[in-house]
Amino acid sequence: MRRLSILGFALYGTVQSQPAAPTDEYLHSLYDRLHDSPTQRKFRELAPVPVGVVFLPWAGMTEAEMRSEFRTMKKLGFHNLKQAMGTPEWPEEKVLSIALEEGVIPFWYGEGGWERITPELLDKLGIPRTASKAELRKHPKMLAYQKEVLRRGIGAKSGQALLTGELYQHTPDPFLRDHDVAPFAGWLRQHYASPEELNRAWNAYEVGISPEPFKTWTDVEKYLATLPQDERGNRQFGREYGRTRDILQYKAETHARDVLARSEASVKANPHAPTRTGGEMGLFLPFAWRATKMEDLAQTQLHVGSFYPSIHFAWHYGEVHYEVARPLYMQSSFATDLFKGGWTGGWESTGGPQQLTGGKGWDYPEQSTTAGFTVNAGTMTQLLLSFFAGGMKGAGLWTWNFRRAGWEGGEFALTNRQGRPTERAIRAGQIAQAAERYRDELWSTHKEPYVGLLLNWDSDAIWAASSVRGRDHFKHYAMNARVGASRALIDANIPWEHVTPDDLRAGLVGRYKVIWLAGQIALNEELLRILFDYAGKGGRVVLDSPGGWYDHRGHVFSTAAGSTFEQLFGVELADFQYSNNVPRSVAGVKLGSFITELAPTRAKVVERFSTGEPAVTESATGKGSGVVIGFAGSIENFKPGRAVNGPLAKYVMGTIPSPYSCDNAIAYRLAAPQADHYFLINDGDARKAKLSSSRWKYSNATDAVTGESISLDSVALEAHSGRWIRATPRR
Repeated sequence: MRRLSILGFALYGTVQSQPAAPTDEYLHSLYDRLHDSPTQRKFRELAPVPVGVVFLPWAGMTEAEMRSEFRTMKKLGFHNLKQAMGTPEWPEEKVLSIALEEGVIPFWYGEGGWERITPELLDKLGIPRTASKAELRKHPKMLAYQKEVLRRGIGAKSGQALLTGELYQHTPDPFLRDHDVAPFAGWLRQHYASPEELNRAWNAYEVGISPEPFKTWTDVEKYLATLPQDERGNRQFGREYGRTRDILQYKAETHARDVLARSEASVKANPHAPTRTGGEMGLFLPFAWRATKMEDLAQTQLHVGSFYPSIHFAWHYGEVHYEVARPLYMQSSFATDLFKGGWTGGWESTGGPQQLTGGKGWDYPEQSTTAGFTVNAGTMTQLLLSFFAGGMKGAGLWTWNFRRAGWEGGEFALTNRQGRPTERAIRAGQIAQAAERYRDELWSTHKEPYVGLLLNWDSDAIWAASSVRGRDHFKHYAMNARVGASRALIDANIPWEHVTPDDLRAGLVGRYKVIWLAGQIALNEELLRILFDYAGKGGRVVLDSPGGWYDHRGHVFSTAAGSTFEQLFGVELADFQYSNNVPRSVAGVKLGSFITELAPTRAKVVERFSTGEPAVTESATGKGSGVVIGFAGSIENFKPGRAVNGPLAKYVMGTIPSPYSCDNAIAYRLAAPQADHYFLINDGDARKAKLSSSRWKYSNATDAVTGESISLDSVALEAHSGRWIRATPRR
């Protein structure tokens, strides 16, 4: 069954029919069209890169003190608020109005909330149509006009308030509630032509699944009505994965529709103000198990706003064991890569240390550990540079000043306990000023990835379904694999991005030299046919264990001789094992996870386990290749410091070299027509790094924040921090 877009926006067939320019190696023109709309074009024209802060009035604060705080923010480089909160003495609307009077835009979106600048608007204001972007941003008439546009947004009701009582009761799990039964029955009728088709999707004819397949839709409805009555939720049928997957998809689609409805209501009430979604969820949760499809949530913002993650260390980094430096980029890339061509930002992020508060973790390891972090100038440098490196265009920092009592009291702020700006505040402001200087350039940048890391919700949903009656931790394995694969590529300084099946259907498959199916427990025939064609044209497809165990309905996937799988990879999957009582090692690294028994048909064995079994195989497929890594490389690489990290990158890339290298630091690159932007992250002591490229030569390089000239052969890096380098290519 081919899933239709639930939101009716992205007509991928139309996009695919437009050929790329002959020199467009990375298909940037197609990338930009994937989420193109009048709203997104408005953002690209205005090119906002707001770095805002949250302001919290305190008891007894005077108006003079408030105005002084706003002037200090603006002086440091914070030209907008992420938000403000009201008190009995200072209602929120009054706070926002005073901020606007002081020249601080009182909203997270900064100039993204301006009215679109059209020739007609210029004529109305008496501004020459020949004025440049830079002139328009500073023109007194334009500033005065847009200030009033923003003022009208103060006090505007949100879509949540406008639609109270009409929203779906979304529960983030794979279980049905009473209120789900009738809508889910209707959803099934829309997605399946008959009860017989449903029987096959739910594997009803396989042993131990169903004593009697459905004959009528009435049978289906009677069955569904029994599910919420079980105190264990739907665990009674958790032994079959197809129906669990459908429940998750139904919930995810319905939830996305409601997010869209709220967003559209907000824009109707306040037409120039963008909305945002992504929300308080961090990006390391088991989204499929939580009945959430983040790419669908991103899609809701196509015509209305921006997509973002919530990035608070104490709230959202427990899932990655409180690691910071690399997960920052992983989150930034995750959000940007799901909304390719659309506006993304770190609109809900951290401003200072937070140890005692931040909410109780959702599972025992987080509930029983202290989410302790150092947030200094170096940490803020890593945070903001990772945002920009991942493709985000702005940030919102919680908070400028701290709460003076209760929860979060004395924590989380850019100012210190005496209310003075800290070094981290000054550094964040300097980076914000650099982003303002290069805003047009940042909006013209693109990633130029060598590796597409597949993000496939269908596979994640099967991992989720397997956890319902199995081990609960299986629902985390999709995220574990994503993090582990990202880590291997980051540490090897290999440019990469996430790619979805929808992106591949749209034709973006040709953007990558390698597509990595990391931890993809479920495959399907349509996806494999796309990848088989991609390999035939010269691409490299890499699958690691336990990839290909099931199809997207939870049926055992066929990899026998003659199957598309075998034609692509040149092997049959004989069985799945586990390195435990019979331990395996590869390249001197002891393994402790899934092992795939590989039976090569045409593929050559590249590496063997210590037991002599094939560990890595590679098959020539047309002009390209299919590679199977017979161990759970991405899952095993989830935690930092794993010895599998280096060999994993080697198996994924084969003989394909990365286009650049950086000794002693992590390097991320964005390409713009005017210059390349490198973001160097140092996750250790102070050191010097050497940045070099086998593809690009540069006439000069400068520190984008300070303007200092830099030798790429010797880049000084402060401890646990980063540096933003702007390198001008030789012409």
